[in-house]
Amino acid sequence: MNNDVIVANLKRLRGAKAISQDRVAETAGLSRSAYRNIESGKSQPRVRNLEAIAGALQVSVRELLEPVAELTNVRFRSYKKLRTRSQILTDVGRWLADHNGLEEVLNSRRPFRLQGVAAKAGDGGDRAVAAARAARAALGLTEYEPVRDMCGLLDSAGVKVFPLTVASDGFFGLSIGPSDGGPAVVVNTWERISVERWIFSAAHELGHLLLHLDDYGQDAQEEDDAHEREADAFAAEFLMPDAVFRREWAETYGLPLVDRVIKVKRIFRVSYRTVLYRLASEYKGWAPNIWIHFQSDYKRATGQSLSKTDEPAALADREFMTAAPEVHRGREPDHLSAGDFREDRLAGLVRRATEAGEISLGRAAEILGLSLKDMRALSASWVG
Repeated sequence: MNNDVIVANLKRLRGAKAISQDRVAETAGLSRSAYRNIESGKSQPRVRNLEAIAGALQVSVRELLEPVAELTNVRFRSYKKLRTRSQILTDVGRWLADHNGLEEVLNSRRPFRLQGVAAKAGDGGDRAVAAARAARAALGLTEYEPVRDMCGLLDSAGVKVFPLTVASDGFFGLSIGPSDGGPAVVVNTWERISVERWIFSAAHELGHLLLHLDDYGQDAQEEDDAHEREADAFAAEFLMPDAVFRREWAETYGLPLVDRVIKVKRIFRVSYRTVLYRLASEYKGWAPNIWIHFQSDYKRATGQSLSKTDEPAALADREFMTAAPEVHRGREPDHLSAGDFREDRLAGLVRRATEAGEISLGRAAEILGLSLKDMRALSASWVG
């Protein structure tokens, strides 16, 4: 047994779990001084003591004995300081080593199909969008095709995907470059983060892999705002191409803002925030107010405010790992909402006629079966 490895693993695991030395000693049935001597490297632990300590820390003995594979070509940024950062990197390193080991044994390593996409995107201001379009083309996605299976699509491109649960709303994901055994994407699938955000995070990290490999390094922890904006722009275009977004948005022309956003977001399996981000980019005059406007209309329509972690009409967890859930006769999927079955054409005609002065708001309300108050709220929500 390598005592230095055991010492390093004990300190890392105990720190990640925020457990005191005294608590570990008590749970493992050891004296405080005995455990402290083991963690400081003053004494060599016996096998039965290692087993007891592993049980106290709720890990396998292997995790105490094996050296950690150090990741250096990694992009790991978070909005908050993470106490578990070292442990996350360790878990990812072990997962990646196991994944690559199996691929090697089975001779099943998939080539990275997106090599060179960044070069095709050029160096202009729209390179994130250009890279997203080039990536979609390389993966065989048509201009009007939504991404229905994010994990499967990345896997087919030679990008490994690791769903990892971390109880933090300040960490959404990270990525590992090819020189460290990648390319790979890690997504935080904590239950309080929406599935839509999982999907977006995977696309966001793919953007970093294609555009920012020169910014990868284990020690860097602060966000680069310019790179984050580029990765967001890449993800938005990759998941929701501009041409088809414009078409789908236009087809919901007469609906209230909230209904429009929810319907479009479910078509593309993205967060409502992604749709609002696109609207803010498309309609510059609305940019400062679109977020407040949506929140206000949502509260008016539902009687509830949206918290930071809320996702209206959210996808089910299984949507992250599958393209199309099996549907049996008589058992419809439980993840659809009324917004998925909404006729658009009449509402669109009413909006056009109202804005052209052909009909009054009162007549518009009659046609749509709304009160005048609700019609006024509807017309106030029209954008784009």
